[in-house]
Amino acid sequence: MKLTRLFLLAISVSLFVSCSNDDDDNTPKGAYDNGIFILNEGNSSGGSVSFASDDLSNFTADVYKTVNNGDFAGVYLQNIFFDGDKAYIIAGGSNVIDVVNRYTFKLIAKVETGLVNPRYGVAKDGKAYVTNANSFSSVTDDYIAIIDLATNKFESKIELNATANRILLENGKLYITEPYSNDKLLVVNPATKALETPLTIGYSGDTMEAKDGILYILRSPSATSSEIIKVKLADKSASKITIPQAQGRAGYLDVYNDKIYYTVNASTYAINVNATTAATTPIATTTLSANGYIYGFAVNNDKIFVSDGGDFGSNSKAFIYNLSGSLQKELTVGVGPNGFYFNN
Repeated sequence: MKLTRLFLLAISVSLFVSCSNDDDDNTPKGAYDNGIFILNEGNSSGGSVSFASDDLSNFTADVYKTVNNGDFAGVYLQNIFFDGDKAYIIAGGSNVIDVVNRYTFKLIAKVETGLVNPRYGVAKDGKAYVTNANSFSSVTDDYIAIIDLATNKFESKIELNATANRILLENGKLYITEPYSNDKLLVVNPATKALETPLTIGYSGDTMEAKDGILYILRSPSATSSEIIKVKLADKSASKITIPQAQGRAGYLDVYNDKIYYTVNASTYAINVNATTAATTPIATTTLSANGYIYGFAVNNDKIFVSDGGDFGSNSKAFIYNLSGSLQKELTVGVGPNGFYFNN
């Protein structure tokens, strides 16, 4: 049977429209797609997770409780990390990780073994790597718990013989800040589960980000000037930017587009990633509560996100600025908001 030119044209148009619609499908995957989770650490009564849509028009103060009525998220919520369509909420005080669907926030499972004071986590190739502070009285017993994400079961551990806090995955290696016991940045090869030669960065390393082969680490010692350390991962060479001690002690760092954003006391500063000196003028200064201090910080979607730690007894605030430092939104969140996580 012959196909007419008109019939062939109709088929072509139909296929093109169908493929175009598939490629351009921006339908939300759930009620909490395209937004920001604000993790509220809480206190001994438990923590919570707030949610704001990307355009800041919709807000839910406690999304975990709203979706999972009757379930307890845990004490001292510390971190959220993602893998595929799942979000993993680390409850450090409960030695639990709540596994939820990142778009609906419906509870899927709980990881309840192999964790002792868990802190931060990342996912790679079906495994989660979670730092554990273990006993806070020791500076040499911390470890990484390896969790099989197919079963949500603890699998094994990597002993660090050091303190461990934040963890970052970059170029197949795990980088772990060691804020208390020495001046090193730990390096772990997850393929061999072995420690590699650490990087010397100075004491009190904390928040870090990676971009274009550079690792940016903020160190905030109590008695000397804070510094931004820049490590070129290709050859491990390092340089630093000293933040004037007169400004105060730095708190948090993030890298967005071509700038390094960081906080000192209640102020947010920004410098170009190629800068060699610190900024002298803040782009925003947050009005904090009487006992408050910046406790969470992030830059994304052309916005700056700052949270007030508050008094850990009552609900606190999150503040959203544009990149010029103008306040766009103030939200009342939970107790002790300590982080922002972007669900896009």
